[in-house]
Amino acid sequence: MHVSSGSPAGPPTGPGQGTPGSRGTQPPPPALGASRSEASRGRRAGLGIALLSALAFGGSGVAAKPLISAGLEPLHVTWLRVAGAALVMLPVAWRHRELPRRRPALLAGFGLLAVAGVQACYFAALSRIPVGVALLIEYLAPALVLGWVRFVQKRPVTRAAAVGVVLAVGGLACVVEVWSGLSLDAVGLILALGAACCQVGYFVLSDHGTDGDDTVDPLGVISYGLLVGAVVLTVIARPWDMDWAVLGGGAEMNGTQVPAALLLAWIVLIATVAAYLTGVVSIRRLSPQVAGVVACLEAVIATVLAWVLLGEHLSVPQIVGGVVVLTGAFIAQSAKPKTTQTVRVAQGGGAGDAADAGGAGDFPASSAPSAPSAPSASSGA
Repeated sequence: MHVSSGSPAGPPTGPGQGTPGSRGTQPPPPALGASRSEASRGRRAGLGIALLSALAFGGSGVAAKPLISAGLEPLHVTWLRVAGAALVMLPVAWRHRELPRRRPALLAGFGLLAVAGVQACYFAALSRIPVGVALLIEYLAPALVLGWVRFVQKRPVTRAAAVGVVLAVGGLACVVEVWSGLSLDAVGLILALGAACCQVGYFVLSDHGTDGDDTVDPLGVISYGLLVGAVVLTVIARPWDMDWAVLGGGAEMNGTQVPAALLLAWIVLIATVAAYLTGVVSIRRLSPQVAGVVACLEAVIATVLAWVLLGEHLSVPQIVGGVVVLTGAFIAQSAKPKTTQTVRVAQGGGAGDAADAGGAGDFPASSAPSAPSAPSASSGA
């Protein structure tokens, strides 16, 4: 007979029956080696899923830029991405149909900032500056979050966090090559910075989504965030004025014609829906530190894909600056405030969280619309 810990045993059923708590009635202890092996397999699976999420989020800009070059407005590409993903995620929204009543402000803010704001600014920036530069600027968001914590919430931050902010800002100076008088398009840089600021709102909302006992399922927040973002973008983008014929033709990727519909399918199904779903799963399997590292790979993947598929080459100083930005972003994202509370950070796009692994309120990243791994910054990019 199995005896649960702390509960009395049942009546003896025969001679030799041990008393409660005796060695004869206790189940054998689980094998330590088997437990460690199972945990190791879980971490490896989580790491693989996180890499898939980073790859999916990182490919959004590479697929979107040819559509913009083919004649679609950045806002129209953003609307197609958000509206298409919202339709796919409708069953999830129906499953969590009580959320609008429970957390209307959270869903509205998430849809406006984390979905519509991040992606509209990011895609608009892509039309003016390289994909890698836009995403690296968006990775200033973790550093900006610490600014929010220190100066708005009036909570002290650690010295490591301050170092992360300094590294991120210094690396950004290399990415934009300030010594050349900002040779990159100024409007594009401002739009990318706007995406980073919207990511800050995403991170703050992720934190509020886990406050108290009324935590929410991140998949429900994602699905309703996409619905809210689609409604807002419909009013702003006016898709009825879009050149729909572009989707029936092709788009050029570094000299190669690719069906525009195929690129759109990648953006909606892979770079948005699959990226978010894998981001949520990976965050629940990995520690916050590992999730943060993997989320930073999104920018690396996006830069490499843009280099190979779009022919967008970055200079050596920009590459070095990008490494510094990602290092600073990771330090800032992993650092906890000196109080007992923690700031939950989710990449959009992206992908990495400084939230408790496996918590009901963890959000993925990117390029975010990246987990809720926030990015993206899930990033929502």
